[in-house]
Amino acid sequence: MRTLAIIFFSFLFLTGYAQQRELVTVKKTLKLMGSRFEITVVTPNEELGYINIEEAIAEITRIEKMISSWDKESETYLINTNAGIKPVKVSRELYKLIERCKQISELTDGAFDISYSSMDKIWKFDGKMTKMPSPEEIKKSVDKVGYENIILDSKKQTVFLKDKGMKISFGAIGKGYAADKAKEFLVSRQVVGGIIDAAGDLSTWGTDVTGKKWIIGIVNPLAKDKIVSWLPILESSVATSGNYEKFVTFKGKRYSHIIDPRTGYPSSGIRQVSIFAKSAEFCDALATAVFIMGKEAGLFLINQLDGVEVILFDNFNKTHKSDGILFERDP
Repeated sequence: MRTLAIIFFSFLFLTGYAQQRELVTVKKTLKLMGSRFEITVVTPNEELGYINIEEAIAEITRIEKMISSWDKESETYLINTNAGIKPVKVSRELYKLIERCKQISELTDGAFDISYSSMDKIWKFDGKMTKMPSPEEIKKSVDKVGYENIILDSKKQTVFLKDKGMKISFGAIGKGYAADKAKEFLVSRQVVGGIIDAAGDLSTWGTDVTGKKWIIGIVNPLAKDKIVSWLPILESSVATSGNYEKFVTFKGKRYSHIIDPRTGYPSSGIRQVSIFAKSAEFCDALATAVFIMGKEAGLFLINQLDGVEVILFDNFNKTHKSDGILFERDP
């Protein structure tokens, strides 16, 4: 579950500036892709703002139709049903998304893997588990997982899942991708500023109506009403993963509901991860990957990537950050 651990804050209608620019903020909250979306636009008038928002909703719905693993008419469903049988020709858009997913898998040594949906669901996080699954059960649970077995043919533009029973799913990147595409669409419509909040995956552009940068607050995972730090963001994206709502504890060790697709074991050691980068898609994928990789490996990776930053909380709720993060206590 993608946990909303970031809130955004903007200074609205201050000092008459908005009136001078004749701009207003229009916002709509609704359920898309099975999650809470909030779309905010800065626009000359409310009527135009709501038209823009409806256009963004249509774009997000289009993306959902393409990447859904449940919709029998989607390209993704067709890929999954032909696993181990034959390659499937897909749209260039989906092909390039899957290609980028494989690249992120290689970058993270498999901590991010869209074939994770092939895992057998042997872990339960509803409070009913009394003992850990056996090592044999855990090993078997990831038999069909492996991004290396997603075979791409760039000339034919086909996707082939090598083994029967393999499945791909975009749960760890799809909402970020949808946020990016909605932003891209709105920018093409000359919308001067806004935020797409896709269940905590934020994609921003422009400024608020006062001309100030959008400000996001990093929430303490153990006290959601407390802000650890305020951070200004401009033409940037943020995504967060957390384990403080779904986990199990065995022999004093806490295990997250976020499963390592390489081993079948739940991740441990991190309570919350927030990734900052230009692309919400990239943020979304890296938030999951860093959570699985752990504090040391995750921080090392992010510090090697240009234009990417991270703030994470370990299991003791201690804050760690990448080299480029500077905290501000007040907005």
